[in-house]
Amino acid sequence: MLMESKNTPKQLGFHFPAEFAPQRALWLSWPHKEESWPGKLHLIYKPYCEFILYVSRHQKVCINVADATMQAFALQQLEKYNTLVANANLGNVSFYLHPTNDAWCRDHGPAFVVNNETGKKAIVDWGYNAWGDKYPPYDLDDVIPTKIGKALGLPVFHPDIVMEGGSVEFNGKGTLLTTTACLLNKNRNPHLSKSEIENYLKEYYGVNHILWLGDGIVGDDTDGHIDDITRFVNEDTVVTVIEDDKNDANYQLLQDNLILLQGMKLQDGSPLNIIELPMPKAVVYDGQRLPASYANFYIANKCVIVPTFRDEVNDDKALAILQLCFKDREVIGIDSTDIIWGLGSFHCLSQQEPI
Repeated sequence: MLMESKNTPKQLGFHFPAEFAPQRALWLSWPHKEESWPGKLHLIYKPYCEFILYVSRHQKVCINVADATMQAFALQQLEKYNTLVANANLGNVSFYLHPTNDAWCRDHGPAFVVNNETGKKAIVDWGYNAWGDKYPPYDLDDVIPTKIGKALGLPVFHPDIVMEGGSVEFNGKGTLLTTTACLLNKNRNPHLSKSEIENYLKEYYGVNHILWLGDGIVGDDTDGHIDDITRFVNEDTVVTVIEDDKNDANYQLLQDNLILLQGMKLQDGSPLNIIELPMPKAVVYDGQRLPASYANFYIANKCVIVPTFRDEVNDDKALAILQLCFKDREVIGIDSTDIIWGLGSFHCLSQQEPI
């Protein structure tokens, strides 16, 4: 159903919960676009299915597919790799006939908001233009949130501006973290000023405090999404990626972001707790530097799925740091070396639905 009210989600008492809050489901759009993984699409199904199967042990997984043929293929792949994950539960996996252009559900999927008093859910259907009209067509992706709202019987808000889930990060207590590189890029909402964009963020995500970082990592075609850089692991703590090699192109921009973080305050005036996370060694394929980052993890109810990149030193180091951050969840590394050829990983591919 469409939201007829002229009030914003914030005015009606809704907010966007943190990813570490309890979830009903993980939402995905089944990968099918060869152009997103040229020559490698067939290789991503193993790690993609492992992702689904690990999360399925403890919560629902909802997957958008184009038709019955794609659904049958997806099930075939899941059954093929089912033995890799102990206690996987395919009974928790359900499919929705919602055709998509591509697989990046973090950005084209629904932004679920929850009413602070009633606990009822709604969806924000932001505009979507494939990261500044880089990869048309995207008409099918743009309408996914409203289709999911209809399928679930949830009201849907339409802000009528472009916004992507990977560009924003939440602590669940009023603070939103983002980047100027993405949200102030003229290929998104050139008609809006910084203060106007902040107002949309506050009114439609139900937050009251906006923190801005600068640039994203090298190779990121989203113009600097926050989910490759800095993530909340609890209400007052972030992990942020750091490059140790001073000759690496990511070194200075990540140092600049670290300095910004060190000067930031949360909504209650307290400083951020900052935990440094290493970057993997450069991942290059077909002459292209890829946006490999351990920050692109997905927080599920009982586990945290972390992309790894066949880096014998930093993979283990990153997993150990994140396990200390999530003592109540199992931190699981899944090889993302082939998936990152699509210029994103598990967080980019996913969207959470809160309880």
